[in-house]
Order: sequence, then C-alpha cells, then structure tokens
Amino acid sequence: MNVKETLRYLGYHGQEADSQVLALVEQCWKELEGAASPKSIYGEYPLGFFEEDGIDVYGFKTRSRALKKNLDGCVGVVMFAATLGTGVDMLLKRYGKLQMSKAVVIQAAAAAMLEDYCDEINEEIQMVYEKKMRFLRPRFSPGYGDFSLDCQPDLLRCLEAGKRIGITLTDSLLMMPSKSVTALIGISDKPARCGTQGCRACGKKDCEYRGE
Repeated sequence: MNVKETLRYLGYHGQEADSQVLALVEQCWKELEGAASPKSIYGEYPLGFFEEDGIDVYGFKTRSRALKKNLDGCVGVVMFAATLGTGVDMLLKRYGKLQMSKAVVIQAAAAAMLEDYCDEINEEIQMVYEKKMRFLRPRFSPGYGDFSLDCQPDLLRCLEAGKRIGITLTDSLLMMPSKSVTALIGISDKPARCGTQGCRACGKKDCEYRGE
C-alpha cells in the first residue's frame, strides 16, 4: 500500500493529508488489491541506430533524442509491458457512477500500484541480466520526452501483448486495460551510472504528477 505515491498523484505536494483522506486512501487500496490482477511480459530484441536521433528496434523505427540518449552505448533492448488487468477498469467505472471522489482516489492508487509493480518486475529482470554480466538502463516508455505514442502498436505487436496479457489499443493509441504500460529498457555491457526510473527518466519537467 503506497500511500505516499497515491497522495502525490492526488496533488499533495509538500502538504499533509488529513485523517479522513488517509482513511479513504487505505479503503481504496484494499478494494484495488482485490480487483487487480497484475501481469507482465518482456523479451530481448536487437537494437540499431541511424542518423542523429533514429532508433531501430526489431524492425520498427522511431526518432527520439531522449530515447537515443537513454540507449547510448547499449547492445540491445528489453521490450516490456505490464497491466493491472480489466478488474481495475471495472472498479473505476463503477465508482465513476456511484462516488466520483472514490473513483479519483482509486485512479491515483492504481497509478501508484502499477509503478510499484513495474519496479518490482524490472528488478527481477535486472537480476537475470546481471548474472550474465549485462546491465539494464532505466525503462523508457512511449510518452516520455519526445518518444512518440505512435510506437505503441509496434511494441505491443512485437510482444504479442494482446494475446499474452490482454493489452489492446484504442484508435487514439490509449491502452486497454487503462492501467497498462509499455517500455524499452536498454541492455549494456557496462554498468550505468544512473539508476533512475519512472518519472525521473522523463524529460517533461512541467508535469503535475512528476516525482521528486
């Protein structure tokens, strides 16, 4: 139960939440834990570069200065996808009709839960690669910096995420279930100095949900 991150997503920056809010957060987390069914998949793929900011990953190409910087010196990538499942969307839909305040808190708690789950799986993947004397960079998701959401279809296709863990895309490139994430994780022969992840890997400094 990550109360601190939930409050951050709710907009509590440098201020204390009262007992009523904390009790609601705790209640929402308990319901969320009952509804969520976290799943993830990953795979290793070859990596290439072209021109100044071009990245070629297993047959799809994109341009991103931020991602290129993140992958500089890497010899391959791990493609990663994770979801909390459809139960969370059903919970959000129900409270969106019955109690909007609770839906807002569940939305924030689900975002915190998904980030924690991704961190947990990333640590497991990292341990696998460190046994091979290979090292992982921070995960980098479409939407971070100038890494376009247009890459979502290619990422999900390569991972067969629809068939394997049930992630699909809407016409506007939003993932369903809504609490889902994809990312690229660089593989290097040398340890990276930076161990940041999540918000701290994103270049959007003006995001209201940005972590400290």
